[in-house]
Amino acid sequence: MERINLPFIAKRRIEHGLTLQEMAESLGFKNASTYLKYEKGDYDFKAKHMPVLAKKLKCKLNDLFILVIC
Repeated sequence: MERINLPFIAKRRIEHGLTLQEMAESLGFKNASTYLKYEKGDYDFKAKHMPVLAKKLKCKLNDLFILVIC
């Protein structure tokens, strides 16, 4: 089972100097607080968000996921 690697996404955003607002706008959200809820795990990123995140964070799509062994 794979899970979205939220700590990686947050770390990568900070490393690249991207603001919450920039990330929000790239995903079609109006404000930073909405994006932050996704990054913190309050909301789930959708499949359509993943390629946009990978491009914005300059990483591979696979980097956005971690394998969870149950």
